[in-house]
Amino acid sequence: MAQATNAIPAISTLGIKFGYAVETVSNQKPEAFNWIPRCTEIGEITLDTETIDASALEDQQSRYIAGRQDTGGSWDVSFHFTPENKPIIKKMMKEAAEGLKTNLRTWFEVWHPTDKEAYFVVGQPGSKIPLPSLSDNTTYTGSITIAIDEIKEFDIGIEPTLPELDE
Repeated sequence: MAQATNAIPAISTLGIKFGYAVETVSNQKPEAFNWIPRCTEIGEITLDTETIDASALEDQQSRYIAGRQDTGGSWDVSFHFTPENKPIIKKMMKEAAEGLKTNLRTWFEVWHPTDKEAYFVVGQPGSKIPLPSLSDNTTYTGSITIAIDEIKEFDIGIEPTLPELDE
């Protein structure tokens, strides 16, 4: 019976940062990422494998092969909407729209402080911050939805830093 070789039972999500950057060279990972602080939840992206019917007339049962993987198309990321991060989210949305005008895409990074690799997704955010659900005695927290263009998976992580904001 094989034994687990890793003595660490799990890895905490403490310290994870969510960042973004617009390409400076088409289809190349940016060299620096902007941090959007106060992220509360980064939604899962599932990859459902579609099936292609590969049956022939002589087959007595259907046969299938794997098709493309479907992300579902969108990705939700939640934040505490604070006076400090709302301008950063707006800046991200503006920069993403400007990048698309010149065929430069926006990359998103999920960076973990104890991992050399980070998770990267290329996508398009909306153009406005949506109104979150609000109720008594809770935080002012809401989600932005990103249309998924491409999952890049793991690559060398780049710790996101706070962007400079226009005055």
